[in-house]
Amino acid sequence: MSEFDADAEVARLKAHTKARRKRNYSRRISKLDKYKGEIMSMHRAGASGAELQRWLKEKRISCALTTVLRYVQRNG
Repeated sequence: MSEFDADAEVARLKAHTKARRKRNYSRRISKLDKYKGEIMSMHRAGASGAELQRWLKEKRISCALTTVLRYVQRNG
């Protein structure tokens, strides 16, 4: 009969838990990435966030104003 090693099992389970909790912090792909060049060019030319949002809406991309502003700030 094999002997049960509780310490080894607990260590194995804790290692598994740690691996499962590890977050993947890679950046998600934004739906705005397709228009990054145009968005950044218009922003540099003086377009406001609301104007960029309206332009995106014409392209059938709906997003919140804060999304546009954060995108410009992160990529500018």
